[in-house]
Amino acid sequence: MKALRHLVLAASAAVLAACASTTPYQPASAPGAFDGYSQTMLDNSTAKITFGGNALTNRETVENYLLYRAAEMAVERGYDHFSLINQDTEKNTRVNYQPSLGSGYGGYGYDPFFRYSFYQPRQGWSPFNRYSFWRRGIHRDRGFGFMGRSNDPFYRDQFRVRETSKYRASAQVAFGRTATPGSDHMFNAREILANLGPSIVHPEN
Repeated sequence: MKALRHLVLAASAAVLAACASTTPYQPASAPGAFDGYSQTMLDNSTAKITFGGNALTNRETVENYLLYRAAEMAVERGYDHFSLINQDTEKNTRVNYQPSLGSGYGGYGYDPFFRYSFYQPRQGWSPFNRYSFWRRGIHRDRGFGFMGRSNDPFYRDQFRVRETSKYRASAQVAFGRTATPGSDHMFNAREILANLGPSIVHPEN
């Protein structure tokens, strides 16, 4: 049974690794959501654009995708250049606390994407809490020695902590047909599309 359980856990981890990926370049499910881009036209030549990514999408990718969307909109509307006004990147961090399941190496299971820390009232926070291993090891049922569970009344009070961060970039974009002389924030739309195009990941069909 133990071998079968480990096989199931390994298979589940492999499926998660295959399915999880960064947010592709796509429209968001809702304005400002963390799963793609959204835009609102403020007037004929100005728009507010946002791109939000999931926890596997880094800050640089989110900002590049916003820039790419601005370039696309500029060309679609017949403009050659655009500038970013009030650009900002928001970091949304979330900490999840879950009781340790005590499965897998070290007692906390297998997760291919995140490293967990564990809490023991006596030890504090540690990714390699000594009790988590011995609970599953040879001292599991003996209850003796400083590693034994009988000497630690808190051996069950163990939690795993996962911190995830999502990024969302936003900017007000002004479109133009000619570059403003001396402007450091004016971009050539077609050059942006050509330079960033190879790095843009689109949804799978």
